[in-house]
Order: sequence, then C-alpha cells, then structure tokens
Amino acid sequence: MNNKMRRTDRQLTDEETIRLFREAEYGVLSIIDENNMPYGVPMSFALCENNIYFHCSAAGGKKISSIEHCKNASFTVVNNTQLLPQQFATLYMSGIAYGMIGIVRDEDEKRKGIEAILHKYSPDFIEKGMTYIDHSIDKIYVLKLEVEKMTGKGRKAK
Repeated sequence: MNNKMRRTDRQLTDEETIRLFREAEYGVLSIIDENNMPYGVPMSFALCENNIYFHCSAAGGKKISSIEHCKNASFTVVNNTQLLPQQFATLYMSGIAYGMIGIVRDEDEKRKGIEAILHKYSPDFIEKGMTYIDHSIDKIYVLKLEVEKMTGKGRKAK
C-alpha cells in the first residue's frame, strides 16, 4: 500500500480524488475469499466522511463470508472516460481506496450509511426512499470500508 505512483504527472490532488469518489456511479470492491482467492464485485456506494458505505442482502453470500474471513479490502472507481482511438489512448479518472471493511452493527450508523446511498442515487425521492429504508432496514446489511488511504490518477484532455 506504500508503493509510489509511477506516473506522478497523472496523480490527482486529494480534492480531485474525493470528488471522483463522490461522483463515480459504481466501483469494484476487491476482497479475499475463504480460499485466499481474490474476489472483485461491482458495487454501488456512497462516500461519507472517511468511509465508503455499501449495501447488500442480509441473507449472506460470498461477499459476506469473504469479509468475515479477511477485513482487508480495496475499492476501485473509474469515471470520465473517453476513448481516443486515433491516439491509442483513453482520457480517464480512476481512484483506489484501501482499508478495512466490515458489517455495520450499530443501528444509527447503519441508517447513516444507507441514507448516504439514498441521497447519492435518488436525491429526488428522499421521502419515498426513507419509507423504503424503514421497511427494509432489517433485511439488508450495510458495509463500511474505513478508508486508510485513497489515491487518484487521471489522463485529462490537454
């Protein structure tokens, strides 16, 4: 996690990286399963303070059993992509967050996490979303990645 970025000329500022994580539509959560194999799963999410919140079914599954096996995780986002076929290149912004992930057990924080996701993805339907949350909060898990390090990189138009 302490490797230096090879293309420092493309390194995003802290502010650009945070904005990237706020604006990206989805990302890939990477964890280690019970067989010590990598497992990447696309997820919707919300950045709130220094945490990234996700939601999933409380029925369990590979994601939950993997998180219970190993708390180390990374989360990758890519946004603002544009192919430049004649230049054999791509404009992009990407970011990686590293940290420890777990199931949120505290009811107030669980609600905070799922409400952050609601505000990100359904800002025009908050009242209806809150009703939905009230009826389904016991059927979901909220996961929290406590961000220890976050980096961003991009190739922007000149």
